[in-house]
Amino acid sequence: MGKARLLVVEDDVDISNMLKIYFSSLGYDVDVAGRGAEALEKTRQVMPHLIVLDIMLPDIDGYEVCRTLRTNTRSSHIPVIFLTQKDERSDKLQGLELGADDYITKPFDIEELKLRVQGAIRRSERESLTDPRSGLPAGRLIEEQLRRIIREEGWALMDIRANYFEQFKDVYGFVAGDDLLRFAAMLMSEVVDELGTPNDFIGHAGGDNFIIITTEEAAQPIKERLKARFKEEVQTHYNFMDRQQGYILAPSGDGGTEKVPLMTLAIGIVTPKEFSFADIREITEMAAEARRLDAAGASAA
Repeated sequence: MGKARLLVVEDDVDISNMLKIYFSSLGYDVDVAGRGAEALEKTRQVMPHLIVLDIMLPDIDGYEVCRTLRTNTRSSHIPVIFLTQKDERSDKLQGLELGADDYITKPFDIEELKLRVQGAIRRSERESLTDPRSGLPAGRLIEEQLRRIIREEGWALMDIRANYFEQFKDVYGFVAGDDLLRFAAMLMSEVVDELGTPNDFIGHAGGDNFIIITTEEAAQPIKERLKARFKEEVQTHYNFMDRQQGYILAPSGDGGTEKVPLMTLAIGIVTPKEFSFADIREITEMAAEARRLDAAGASAA
């Protein structure tokens, strides 16, 4: 897996710098924010695997930041560890009632904080709440969203995969593959922010398979923008020669090599306006079939 991403929200520059240096030395990808609003914006842009959140902030307090995260569909799954000078039972209860995963009081033991961070991330992955590479909701959280929408109207489910991802990974390696998945997750977040709604959901179903749940009206514009941007921006993941020739030489089944095009996205869309669904398996199977048709159409073009 790639580096786990931490967001440290702390207005004391000495503490935030110390935590950034310490956790970076342990192999984490660490970002810092000095204000609550900045933390929410950074979370919207790049999904962290965990947030270390100070309660006393200069604009909105940590409780309000946590409340906002928990009420937003796309950030409700992120583990939060409160960091505070308060040590009263009522303050701890308030944090835990808002959905914080843990609570540590200043002055804190850095080794203890490290263990709490590691434990929270492991729990999240073990319970199939997040994908370890993208940090996006996975398994159980995706299932919950599908069970929610099957009772509603006006939604659209988008099933998304990268064409030729496996061949790319064969040539460029697993690390490059994980980088590609993080790039795809970030791109989807940007496009959904631009064309979707705050309640839209982005999930990582496994491998190179992502889903977006949005509105019927937004699905097609999101699909078109995603495919166009991915086709252009994915080229930075290839070396100069492969970009110039427009393909890679990947291992073939007969022991030789074959020309494989640069990656593009295949996206299938299903809505309750077009189909009636009895269970969530029917939704995912229909979306996957629509995505396969989209991929076949692109190959034939």
